[in-house]
Amino acid sequence: MSRTLEFVVGEENASDRIDKLLTELLDGFTRSAISRLVSEGCVCVNGSVVSKNYKCKNKDLLTVTIPDAKPLEAKAENISLDIVYEDSDLLVVNKPKGMVVHPAAGNYDGTLVNALLYHCSDSLSGINGVIRPGIVHRIDKDTSGLLIVAKNDKSHLNLAEQIKEHSFHRAYQAVVYGNIKEDSGTVHKPIGRSPKDRKKMAVTDKNSKDAVTHYEVIRRYGNFTHIRCVLETGRTHQIRVHMASIGHPLAGDAVYGPKKVITSLHGQCLHAGEIGFVHPTTGEYMSFESPLPDYFNKFLLSLE
Repeated sequence: MSRTLEFVVGEENASDRIDKLLTELLDGFTRSAISRLVSEGCVCVNGSVVSKNYKCKNKDLLTVTIPDAKPLEAKAENISLDIVYEDSDLLVVNKPKGMVVHPAAGNYDGTLVNALLYHCSDSLSGINGVIRPGIVHRIDKDTSGLLIVAKNDKSHLNLAEQIKEHSFHRAYQAVVYGNIKEDSGTVHKPIGRSPKDRKKMAVTDKNSKDAVTHYEVIRRYGNFTHIRCVLETGRTHQIRVHMASIGHPLAGDAVYGPKKVITSLHGQCLHAGEIGFVHPTTGEYMSFESPLPDYFNKFLLSLE
């Protein structure tokens, strides 16, 4: 069945474009998913359908109707999954380095979603559309580790709300260039599309979102530092962008790191090792940990 959500615009969001504001209000939805809802007439302001570039006004009543999920277009593939936990509402998956989360241009098969469709059949939430069923949050192709998948819309909305309220725990381990002098710190800088390269994210005040990353040193290796990062927000490439912004890009990162890349890592040395959340049905707090994968441990050994 379709769902209807309502929001009242506050003074702080007056003049915001409606698609931008809804992206902030509904962390479980991508910008493209929201634009699709607007174009299909599923978003109303004070009872009237509007376009995606509508500028909100103070006290506007926004009504969002989430239609029934459409038949999935991504195909099911028999790909093995490292499932850490599963029940009727959700599952926690340990994604290997090199696996894309959902189909996109250039990656139509072999993704986590293809594997999930085979494993879960039609038991995945449809909120994020036909290409991203069940995906509440993502990690990059070359980032390994834990992510949560919702099996129904109720769980998806609940988990997305936890992410929005910053009660959803996510911690990563990474190896960065340089010797971080302080034992711990926080990077609090807004992140948005790079004005110079639309394929990259950047620390910018233009069309950006607030982003906070806390980090602590695990061990120093002279020219490299092994760190643990805790996300307060979950922006695209957040850890990679934030650490690069303070002069410590991730080892192996071909996008935000030095031109001479450590090719043996096959991408950034970043592992989503911890996840914690309140179960959307039972109310029980659940936490999971994933040990460092082989590629990460081998790199640490090479730094000894």
